[in-house]
Amino acid sequence: MLSALVVVFIIAYAAIALEHPLKINKSASGLIGAGLLWTIYAMVQGDPHLVGEQLGESLTGTAQIVFFLMGAMTIVEVVDAHNGFEVITKRIRTTKLSSLMWLVGFVTFFLSAILDNLTTTIVMISLVRKLLAKHDDRLFFAGIIVIAANSGGAWSPIGDVTTTMLWIGGQITSLAIIKSVLLPSLVSMLVPMAITAWVLRGKEVVSPEAVDSDHGLHTTEFERNLMFCMGIGILVAVPAFKTVTHLPPFMGILFGLGLLWLVGDLVHRHKEDEFKMHFTLAHALSKIDMSSLVFFVGILLSVATLEHTHILTSLAQWLDAAVGRQEIIVLIIGIVSAIVDNVPLVAASMGMYDLARFPADHFLWQFLAYCAGTGGSILIIGSAAGVAAMGLEKIHFFWYVKRISGLALVGYFAGAAIFLVQRGLTA
Repeated sequence: MLSALVVVFIIAYAAIALEHPLKINKSASGLIGAGLLWTIYAMVQGDPHLVGEQLGESLTGTAQIVFFLMGAMTIVEVVDAHNGFEVITKRIRTTKLSSLMWLVGFVTFFLSAILDNLTTTIVMISLVRKLLAKHDDRLFFAGIIVIAANSGGAWSPIGDVTTTMLWIGGQITSLAIIKSVLLPSLVSMLVPMAITAWVLRGKEVVSPEAVDSDHGLHTTEFERNLMFCMGIGILVAVPAFKTVTHLPPFMGILFGLGLLWLVGDLVHRHKEDEFKMHFTLAHALSKIDMSSLVFFVGILLSVATLEHTHILTSLAQWLDAAVGRQEIIVLIIGIVSAIVDNVPLVAASMGMYDLARFPADHFLWQFLAYCAGTGGSILIIGSAAGVAAMGLEKIHFFWYVKRISGLALVGYFAGAAIFLVQRGLTA
């Protein structure tokens, strides 16, 4: 059974990677892969109750991510419909692509630590669309945004799912992870950005033509500012909501979406239906990329079978026996997280190494937070931020491999080297 599951997963993964030449949507490949993997597992396992429980558990985790993504994308669409991003775009004066890239990269890096890498990627790519007319330029910026968002999320307890898992599990503490991982994460972003800035040197920013909206309708300055402040405020408030209520982030984003919906309906209640329909949440929901959400469901459910069949745990144990050195093992886990979702990989590592042997803030946990957080940037489907960017800007898998993966890999190893040197100096 295990061999069959691995083969099916590899074929589904290859179909996702070859989406463009095959002309088969990655969502179809992801869903078929998930269906086949769970079917094989259910038929061989022979325990419908156990498989049903495991599928329900996986579906719960997947649904939380999808609902969060849906809410964040809808909020961004509402802000965009009201031209809310003009609050930022009209204040950016630079005409050089390289200067703009540095600005976008640093904003993404620090915003990701406050929000999370997924939400930040959605917001920043939506912002870049308002600044750049050329699709090729936007693709480069999307790649840098993915790298910067994952690097920014790695050093913050609320910036990346895996760091949050380690934080909640007691493997790391807030102050210690910031002190140990901030500099390596910053280097993992700066190196790719420096190389990209050299490639983009001398190129001018080509801005899109100024339009009020894609439907030609005007919004007042009050409406623009209100929806922008509310939208960004809701996204920023989600981590605080989670901390205070201990409810999952998707509940906070849906609660905020309801508030934004209410305010939007009140603001536009006296307008003609034909006019206000373009600014409603219902219209925004119709504009979000449902194909990407469906792909998310397929790929996460596919990976879940590898988790429940202990394939990932077995891989971690094999690495421990074959390699031995902790830093090399964690580096490999980070690279593997570019291929397989880093959440089950970190979960497997948390189960493999106990707190009695490796107490809170041990080198292993801190280095794992860095590697699992930044390693996902190496491939476009290696992180939630990458998958979101892939859907928003229609980035092809092999375009990312050719143009961005090498940059992310160099940054990954540069940051890891800084972490190890820093550890040696402070040990």
